[in-house]
Amino acid sequence: MAAVRVLRVGGCRHRRLLCSSSAGGRHTAERGERQESAGLGFSPPAHSRNDWIGPPDKHSNLRPVIFYVPPEESSLERRLREARQEAQACDQRFWARHNRAFCQEKEEFIYSRLKAKGLEMRDETGQKATLNAEEMADFYKDFLSKNFRKHMQYNRDWYKRNFTITFLMGQVALARALRWLRWKKKNVGN
Repeated sequence: MAAVRVLRVGGCRHRRLLCSSSAGGRHTAERGERQESAGLGFSPPAHSRNDWIGPPDKHSNLRPVIFYVPPEESSLERRLREARQEAQACDQRFWARHNRAFCQEKEEFIYSRLKAKGLEMRDETGQKATLNAEEMADFYKDFLSKNFRKHMQYNRDWYKRNFTITFLMGQVALARALRWLRWKKKNVGN
């Protein structure tokens, strides 16, 4: 597996993963080239031979990854890279939708509670009015209960995707080890 380069943005090191998808949810890249980084806000140098992780997406809070595509990528290595890209695209879509729903429902909850108390969204100083921790705990509990099935389905899908990726990683490692042993045997014999 290629090493992962970590981009420094604003003095912070970024490590969480995500992948934005191109048309059709698939990334396309020619061998030896980098996939498109359009819209990600960063682009690794052309000579880099590593995956690059960028700053967090503003909707999902996940970090985009631009995968390195080796010039002699085997079909098995390509399947692994595409599985990783698809897994990250699925994560991106789920968390972007989830976070948008969370923020919208949270605002509606705060508004309804403040309205019930006869308060406005902003106090007399112009500060945004807030609720105490106990009141917000009610919202968090209700939100998690309401989205329980979505989270369970996401977790099942996540495990399926990652078991597939792990299996492919094992196959790639075995293929590379066998390739290395054949090369070593061939060169020792000379």
